[in-house]
Amino acid sequence: MTLTDRIVAAAYSIGWAIVRFVPEKVASFAFRMIADVMWRRQGKSVKRLESNLNRVTGREGASLRELSRQGLRSYMRYWMEIFRLPSMDPVDIHARTRAIDDHHIFGNLDAGRGVVIALPHMGNWDAGGVWMVQCGHPFTTVMERLKPESLFEKFVAFRTAIGMEVLPLTAQGGGTAHAFGTLAQRARAGKLVCLPADRDLTDSGIEVDFFGARTRMAAGPALLAVQTGAALVPVTLWFDGPDWGLDVHPEVPVPAEGTRKEKVAALTQGMAAAFEKGITEHPDDWHMLQRLWLDDLEPREPRP
Repeated sequence: MTLTDRIVAAAYSIGWAIVRFVPEKVASFAFRMIADVMWRRQGKSVKRLESNLNRVTGREGASLRELSRQGLRSYMRYWMEIFRLPSMDPVDIHARTRAIDDHHIFGNLDAGRGVVIALPHMGNWDAGGVWMVQCGHPFTTVMERLKPESLFEKFVAFRTAIGMEVLPLTAQGGGTAHAFGTLAQRARAGKLVCLPADRDLTDSGIEVDFFGARTRMAAGPALLAVQTGAALVPVTLWFDGPDWGLDVHPEVPVPAEGTRKEKVAALTQGMAAAFEKGITEHPDDWHMLQRLWLDDLEPREPRP
């Protein structure tokens, strides 16, 4: 383990050990101040957030800067809530969550049909997970293995305690193929699967049009829907004042014609369109501080 890994692991451990015991108003103020310091310094991640927000809103100048400030505050609120979530009352989280059109999820589950929820990086998706579990539907998700290993294990324990079944995505944890097989089993059994999907810059990602430019999104949600017959349902999330909101978009239907590859591409594009709608409505709660569009990526070194 490198020194950086140790520092990162220690920071998260301190967060989980301390922040939950600090009064909520004090914690909120502290994390808002951290966000404002980051915003004023305009480091690489802040500049990338502003570039991404410029793409999706067209804002420039002072208007864009204010939006990025709100975006940083939203992002740091997410982390504040992550550290506090183990001590928060799940019944209270459920009561304070405003869900729009959740019949797109529960109608299918009640009929015995699996549902694959596709999520962008918005709002607090872990609080959304608590809401779902409180609705009586624990679910399966995936998580990339973090460094150091101790940090990954803490995140898995945290999300397992919420009610998630967490599958690792590396060979060390059984491999991506094994994880997909388990997800497919759950979907075929009429269960719920939740997957982050708005950023996949690997060679296996599906190219889509997103706010007028090309990017890649995860193939997993669409592939699961095509292979298992589960409903692909995009969900976007935001902070609703001191509470939480989530918008359940209509199922993205599998085309009747075409190859499996063509069907997966069509479903992924439909998923991207739903994400566009949600992000347009709540751009300050979209936590995308990384490069996303293909024309923003640094050129890859050619293979020898």
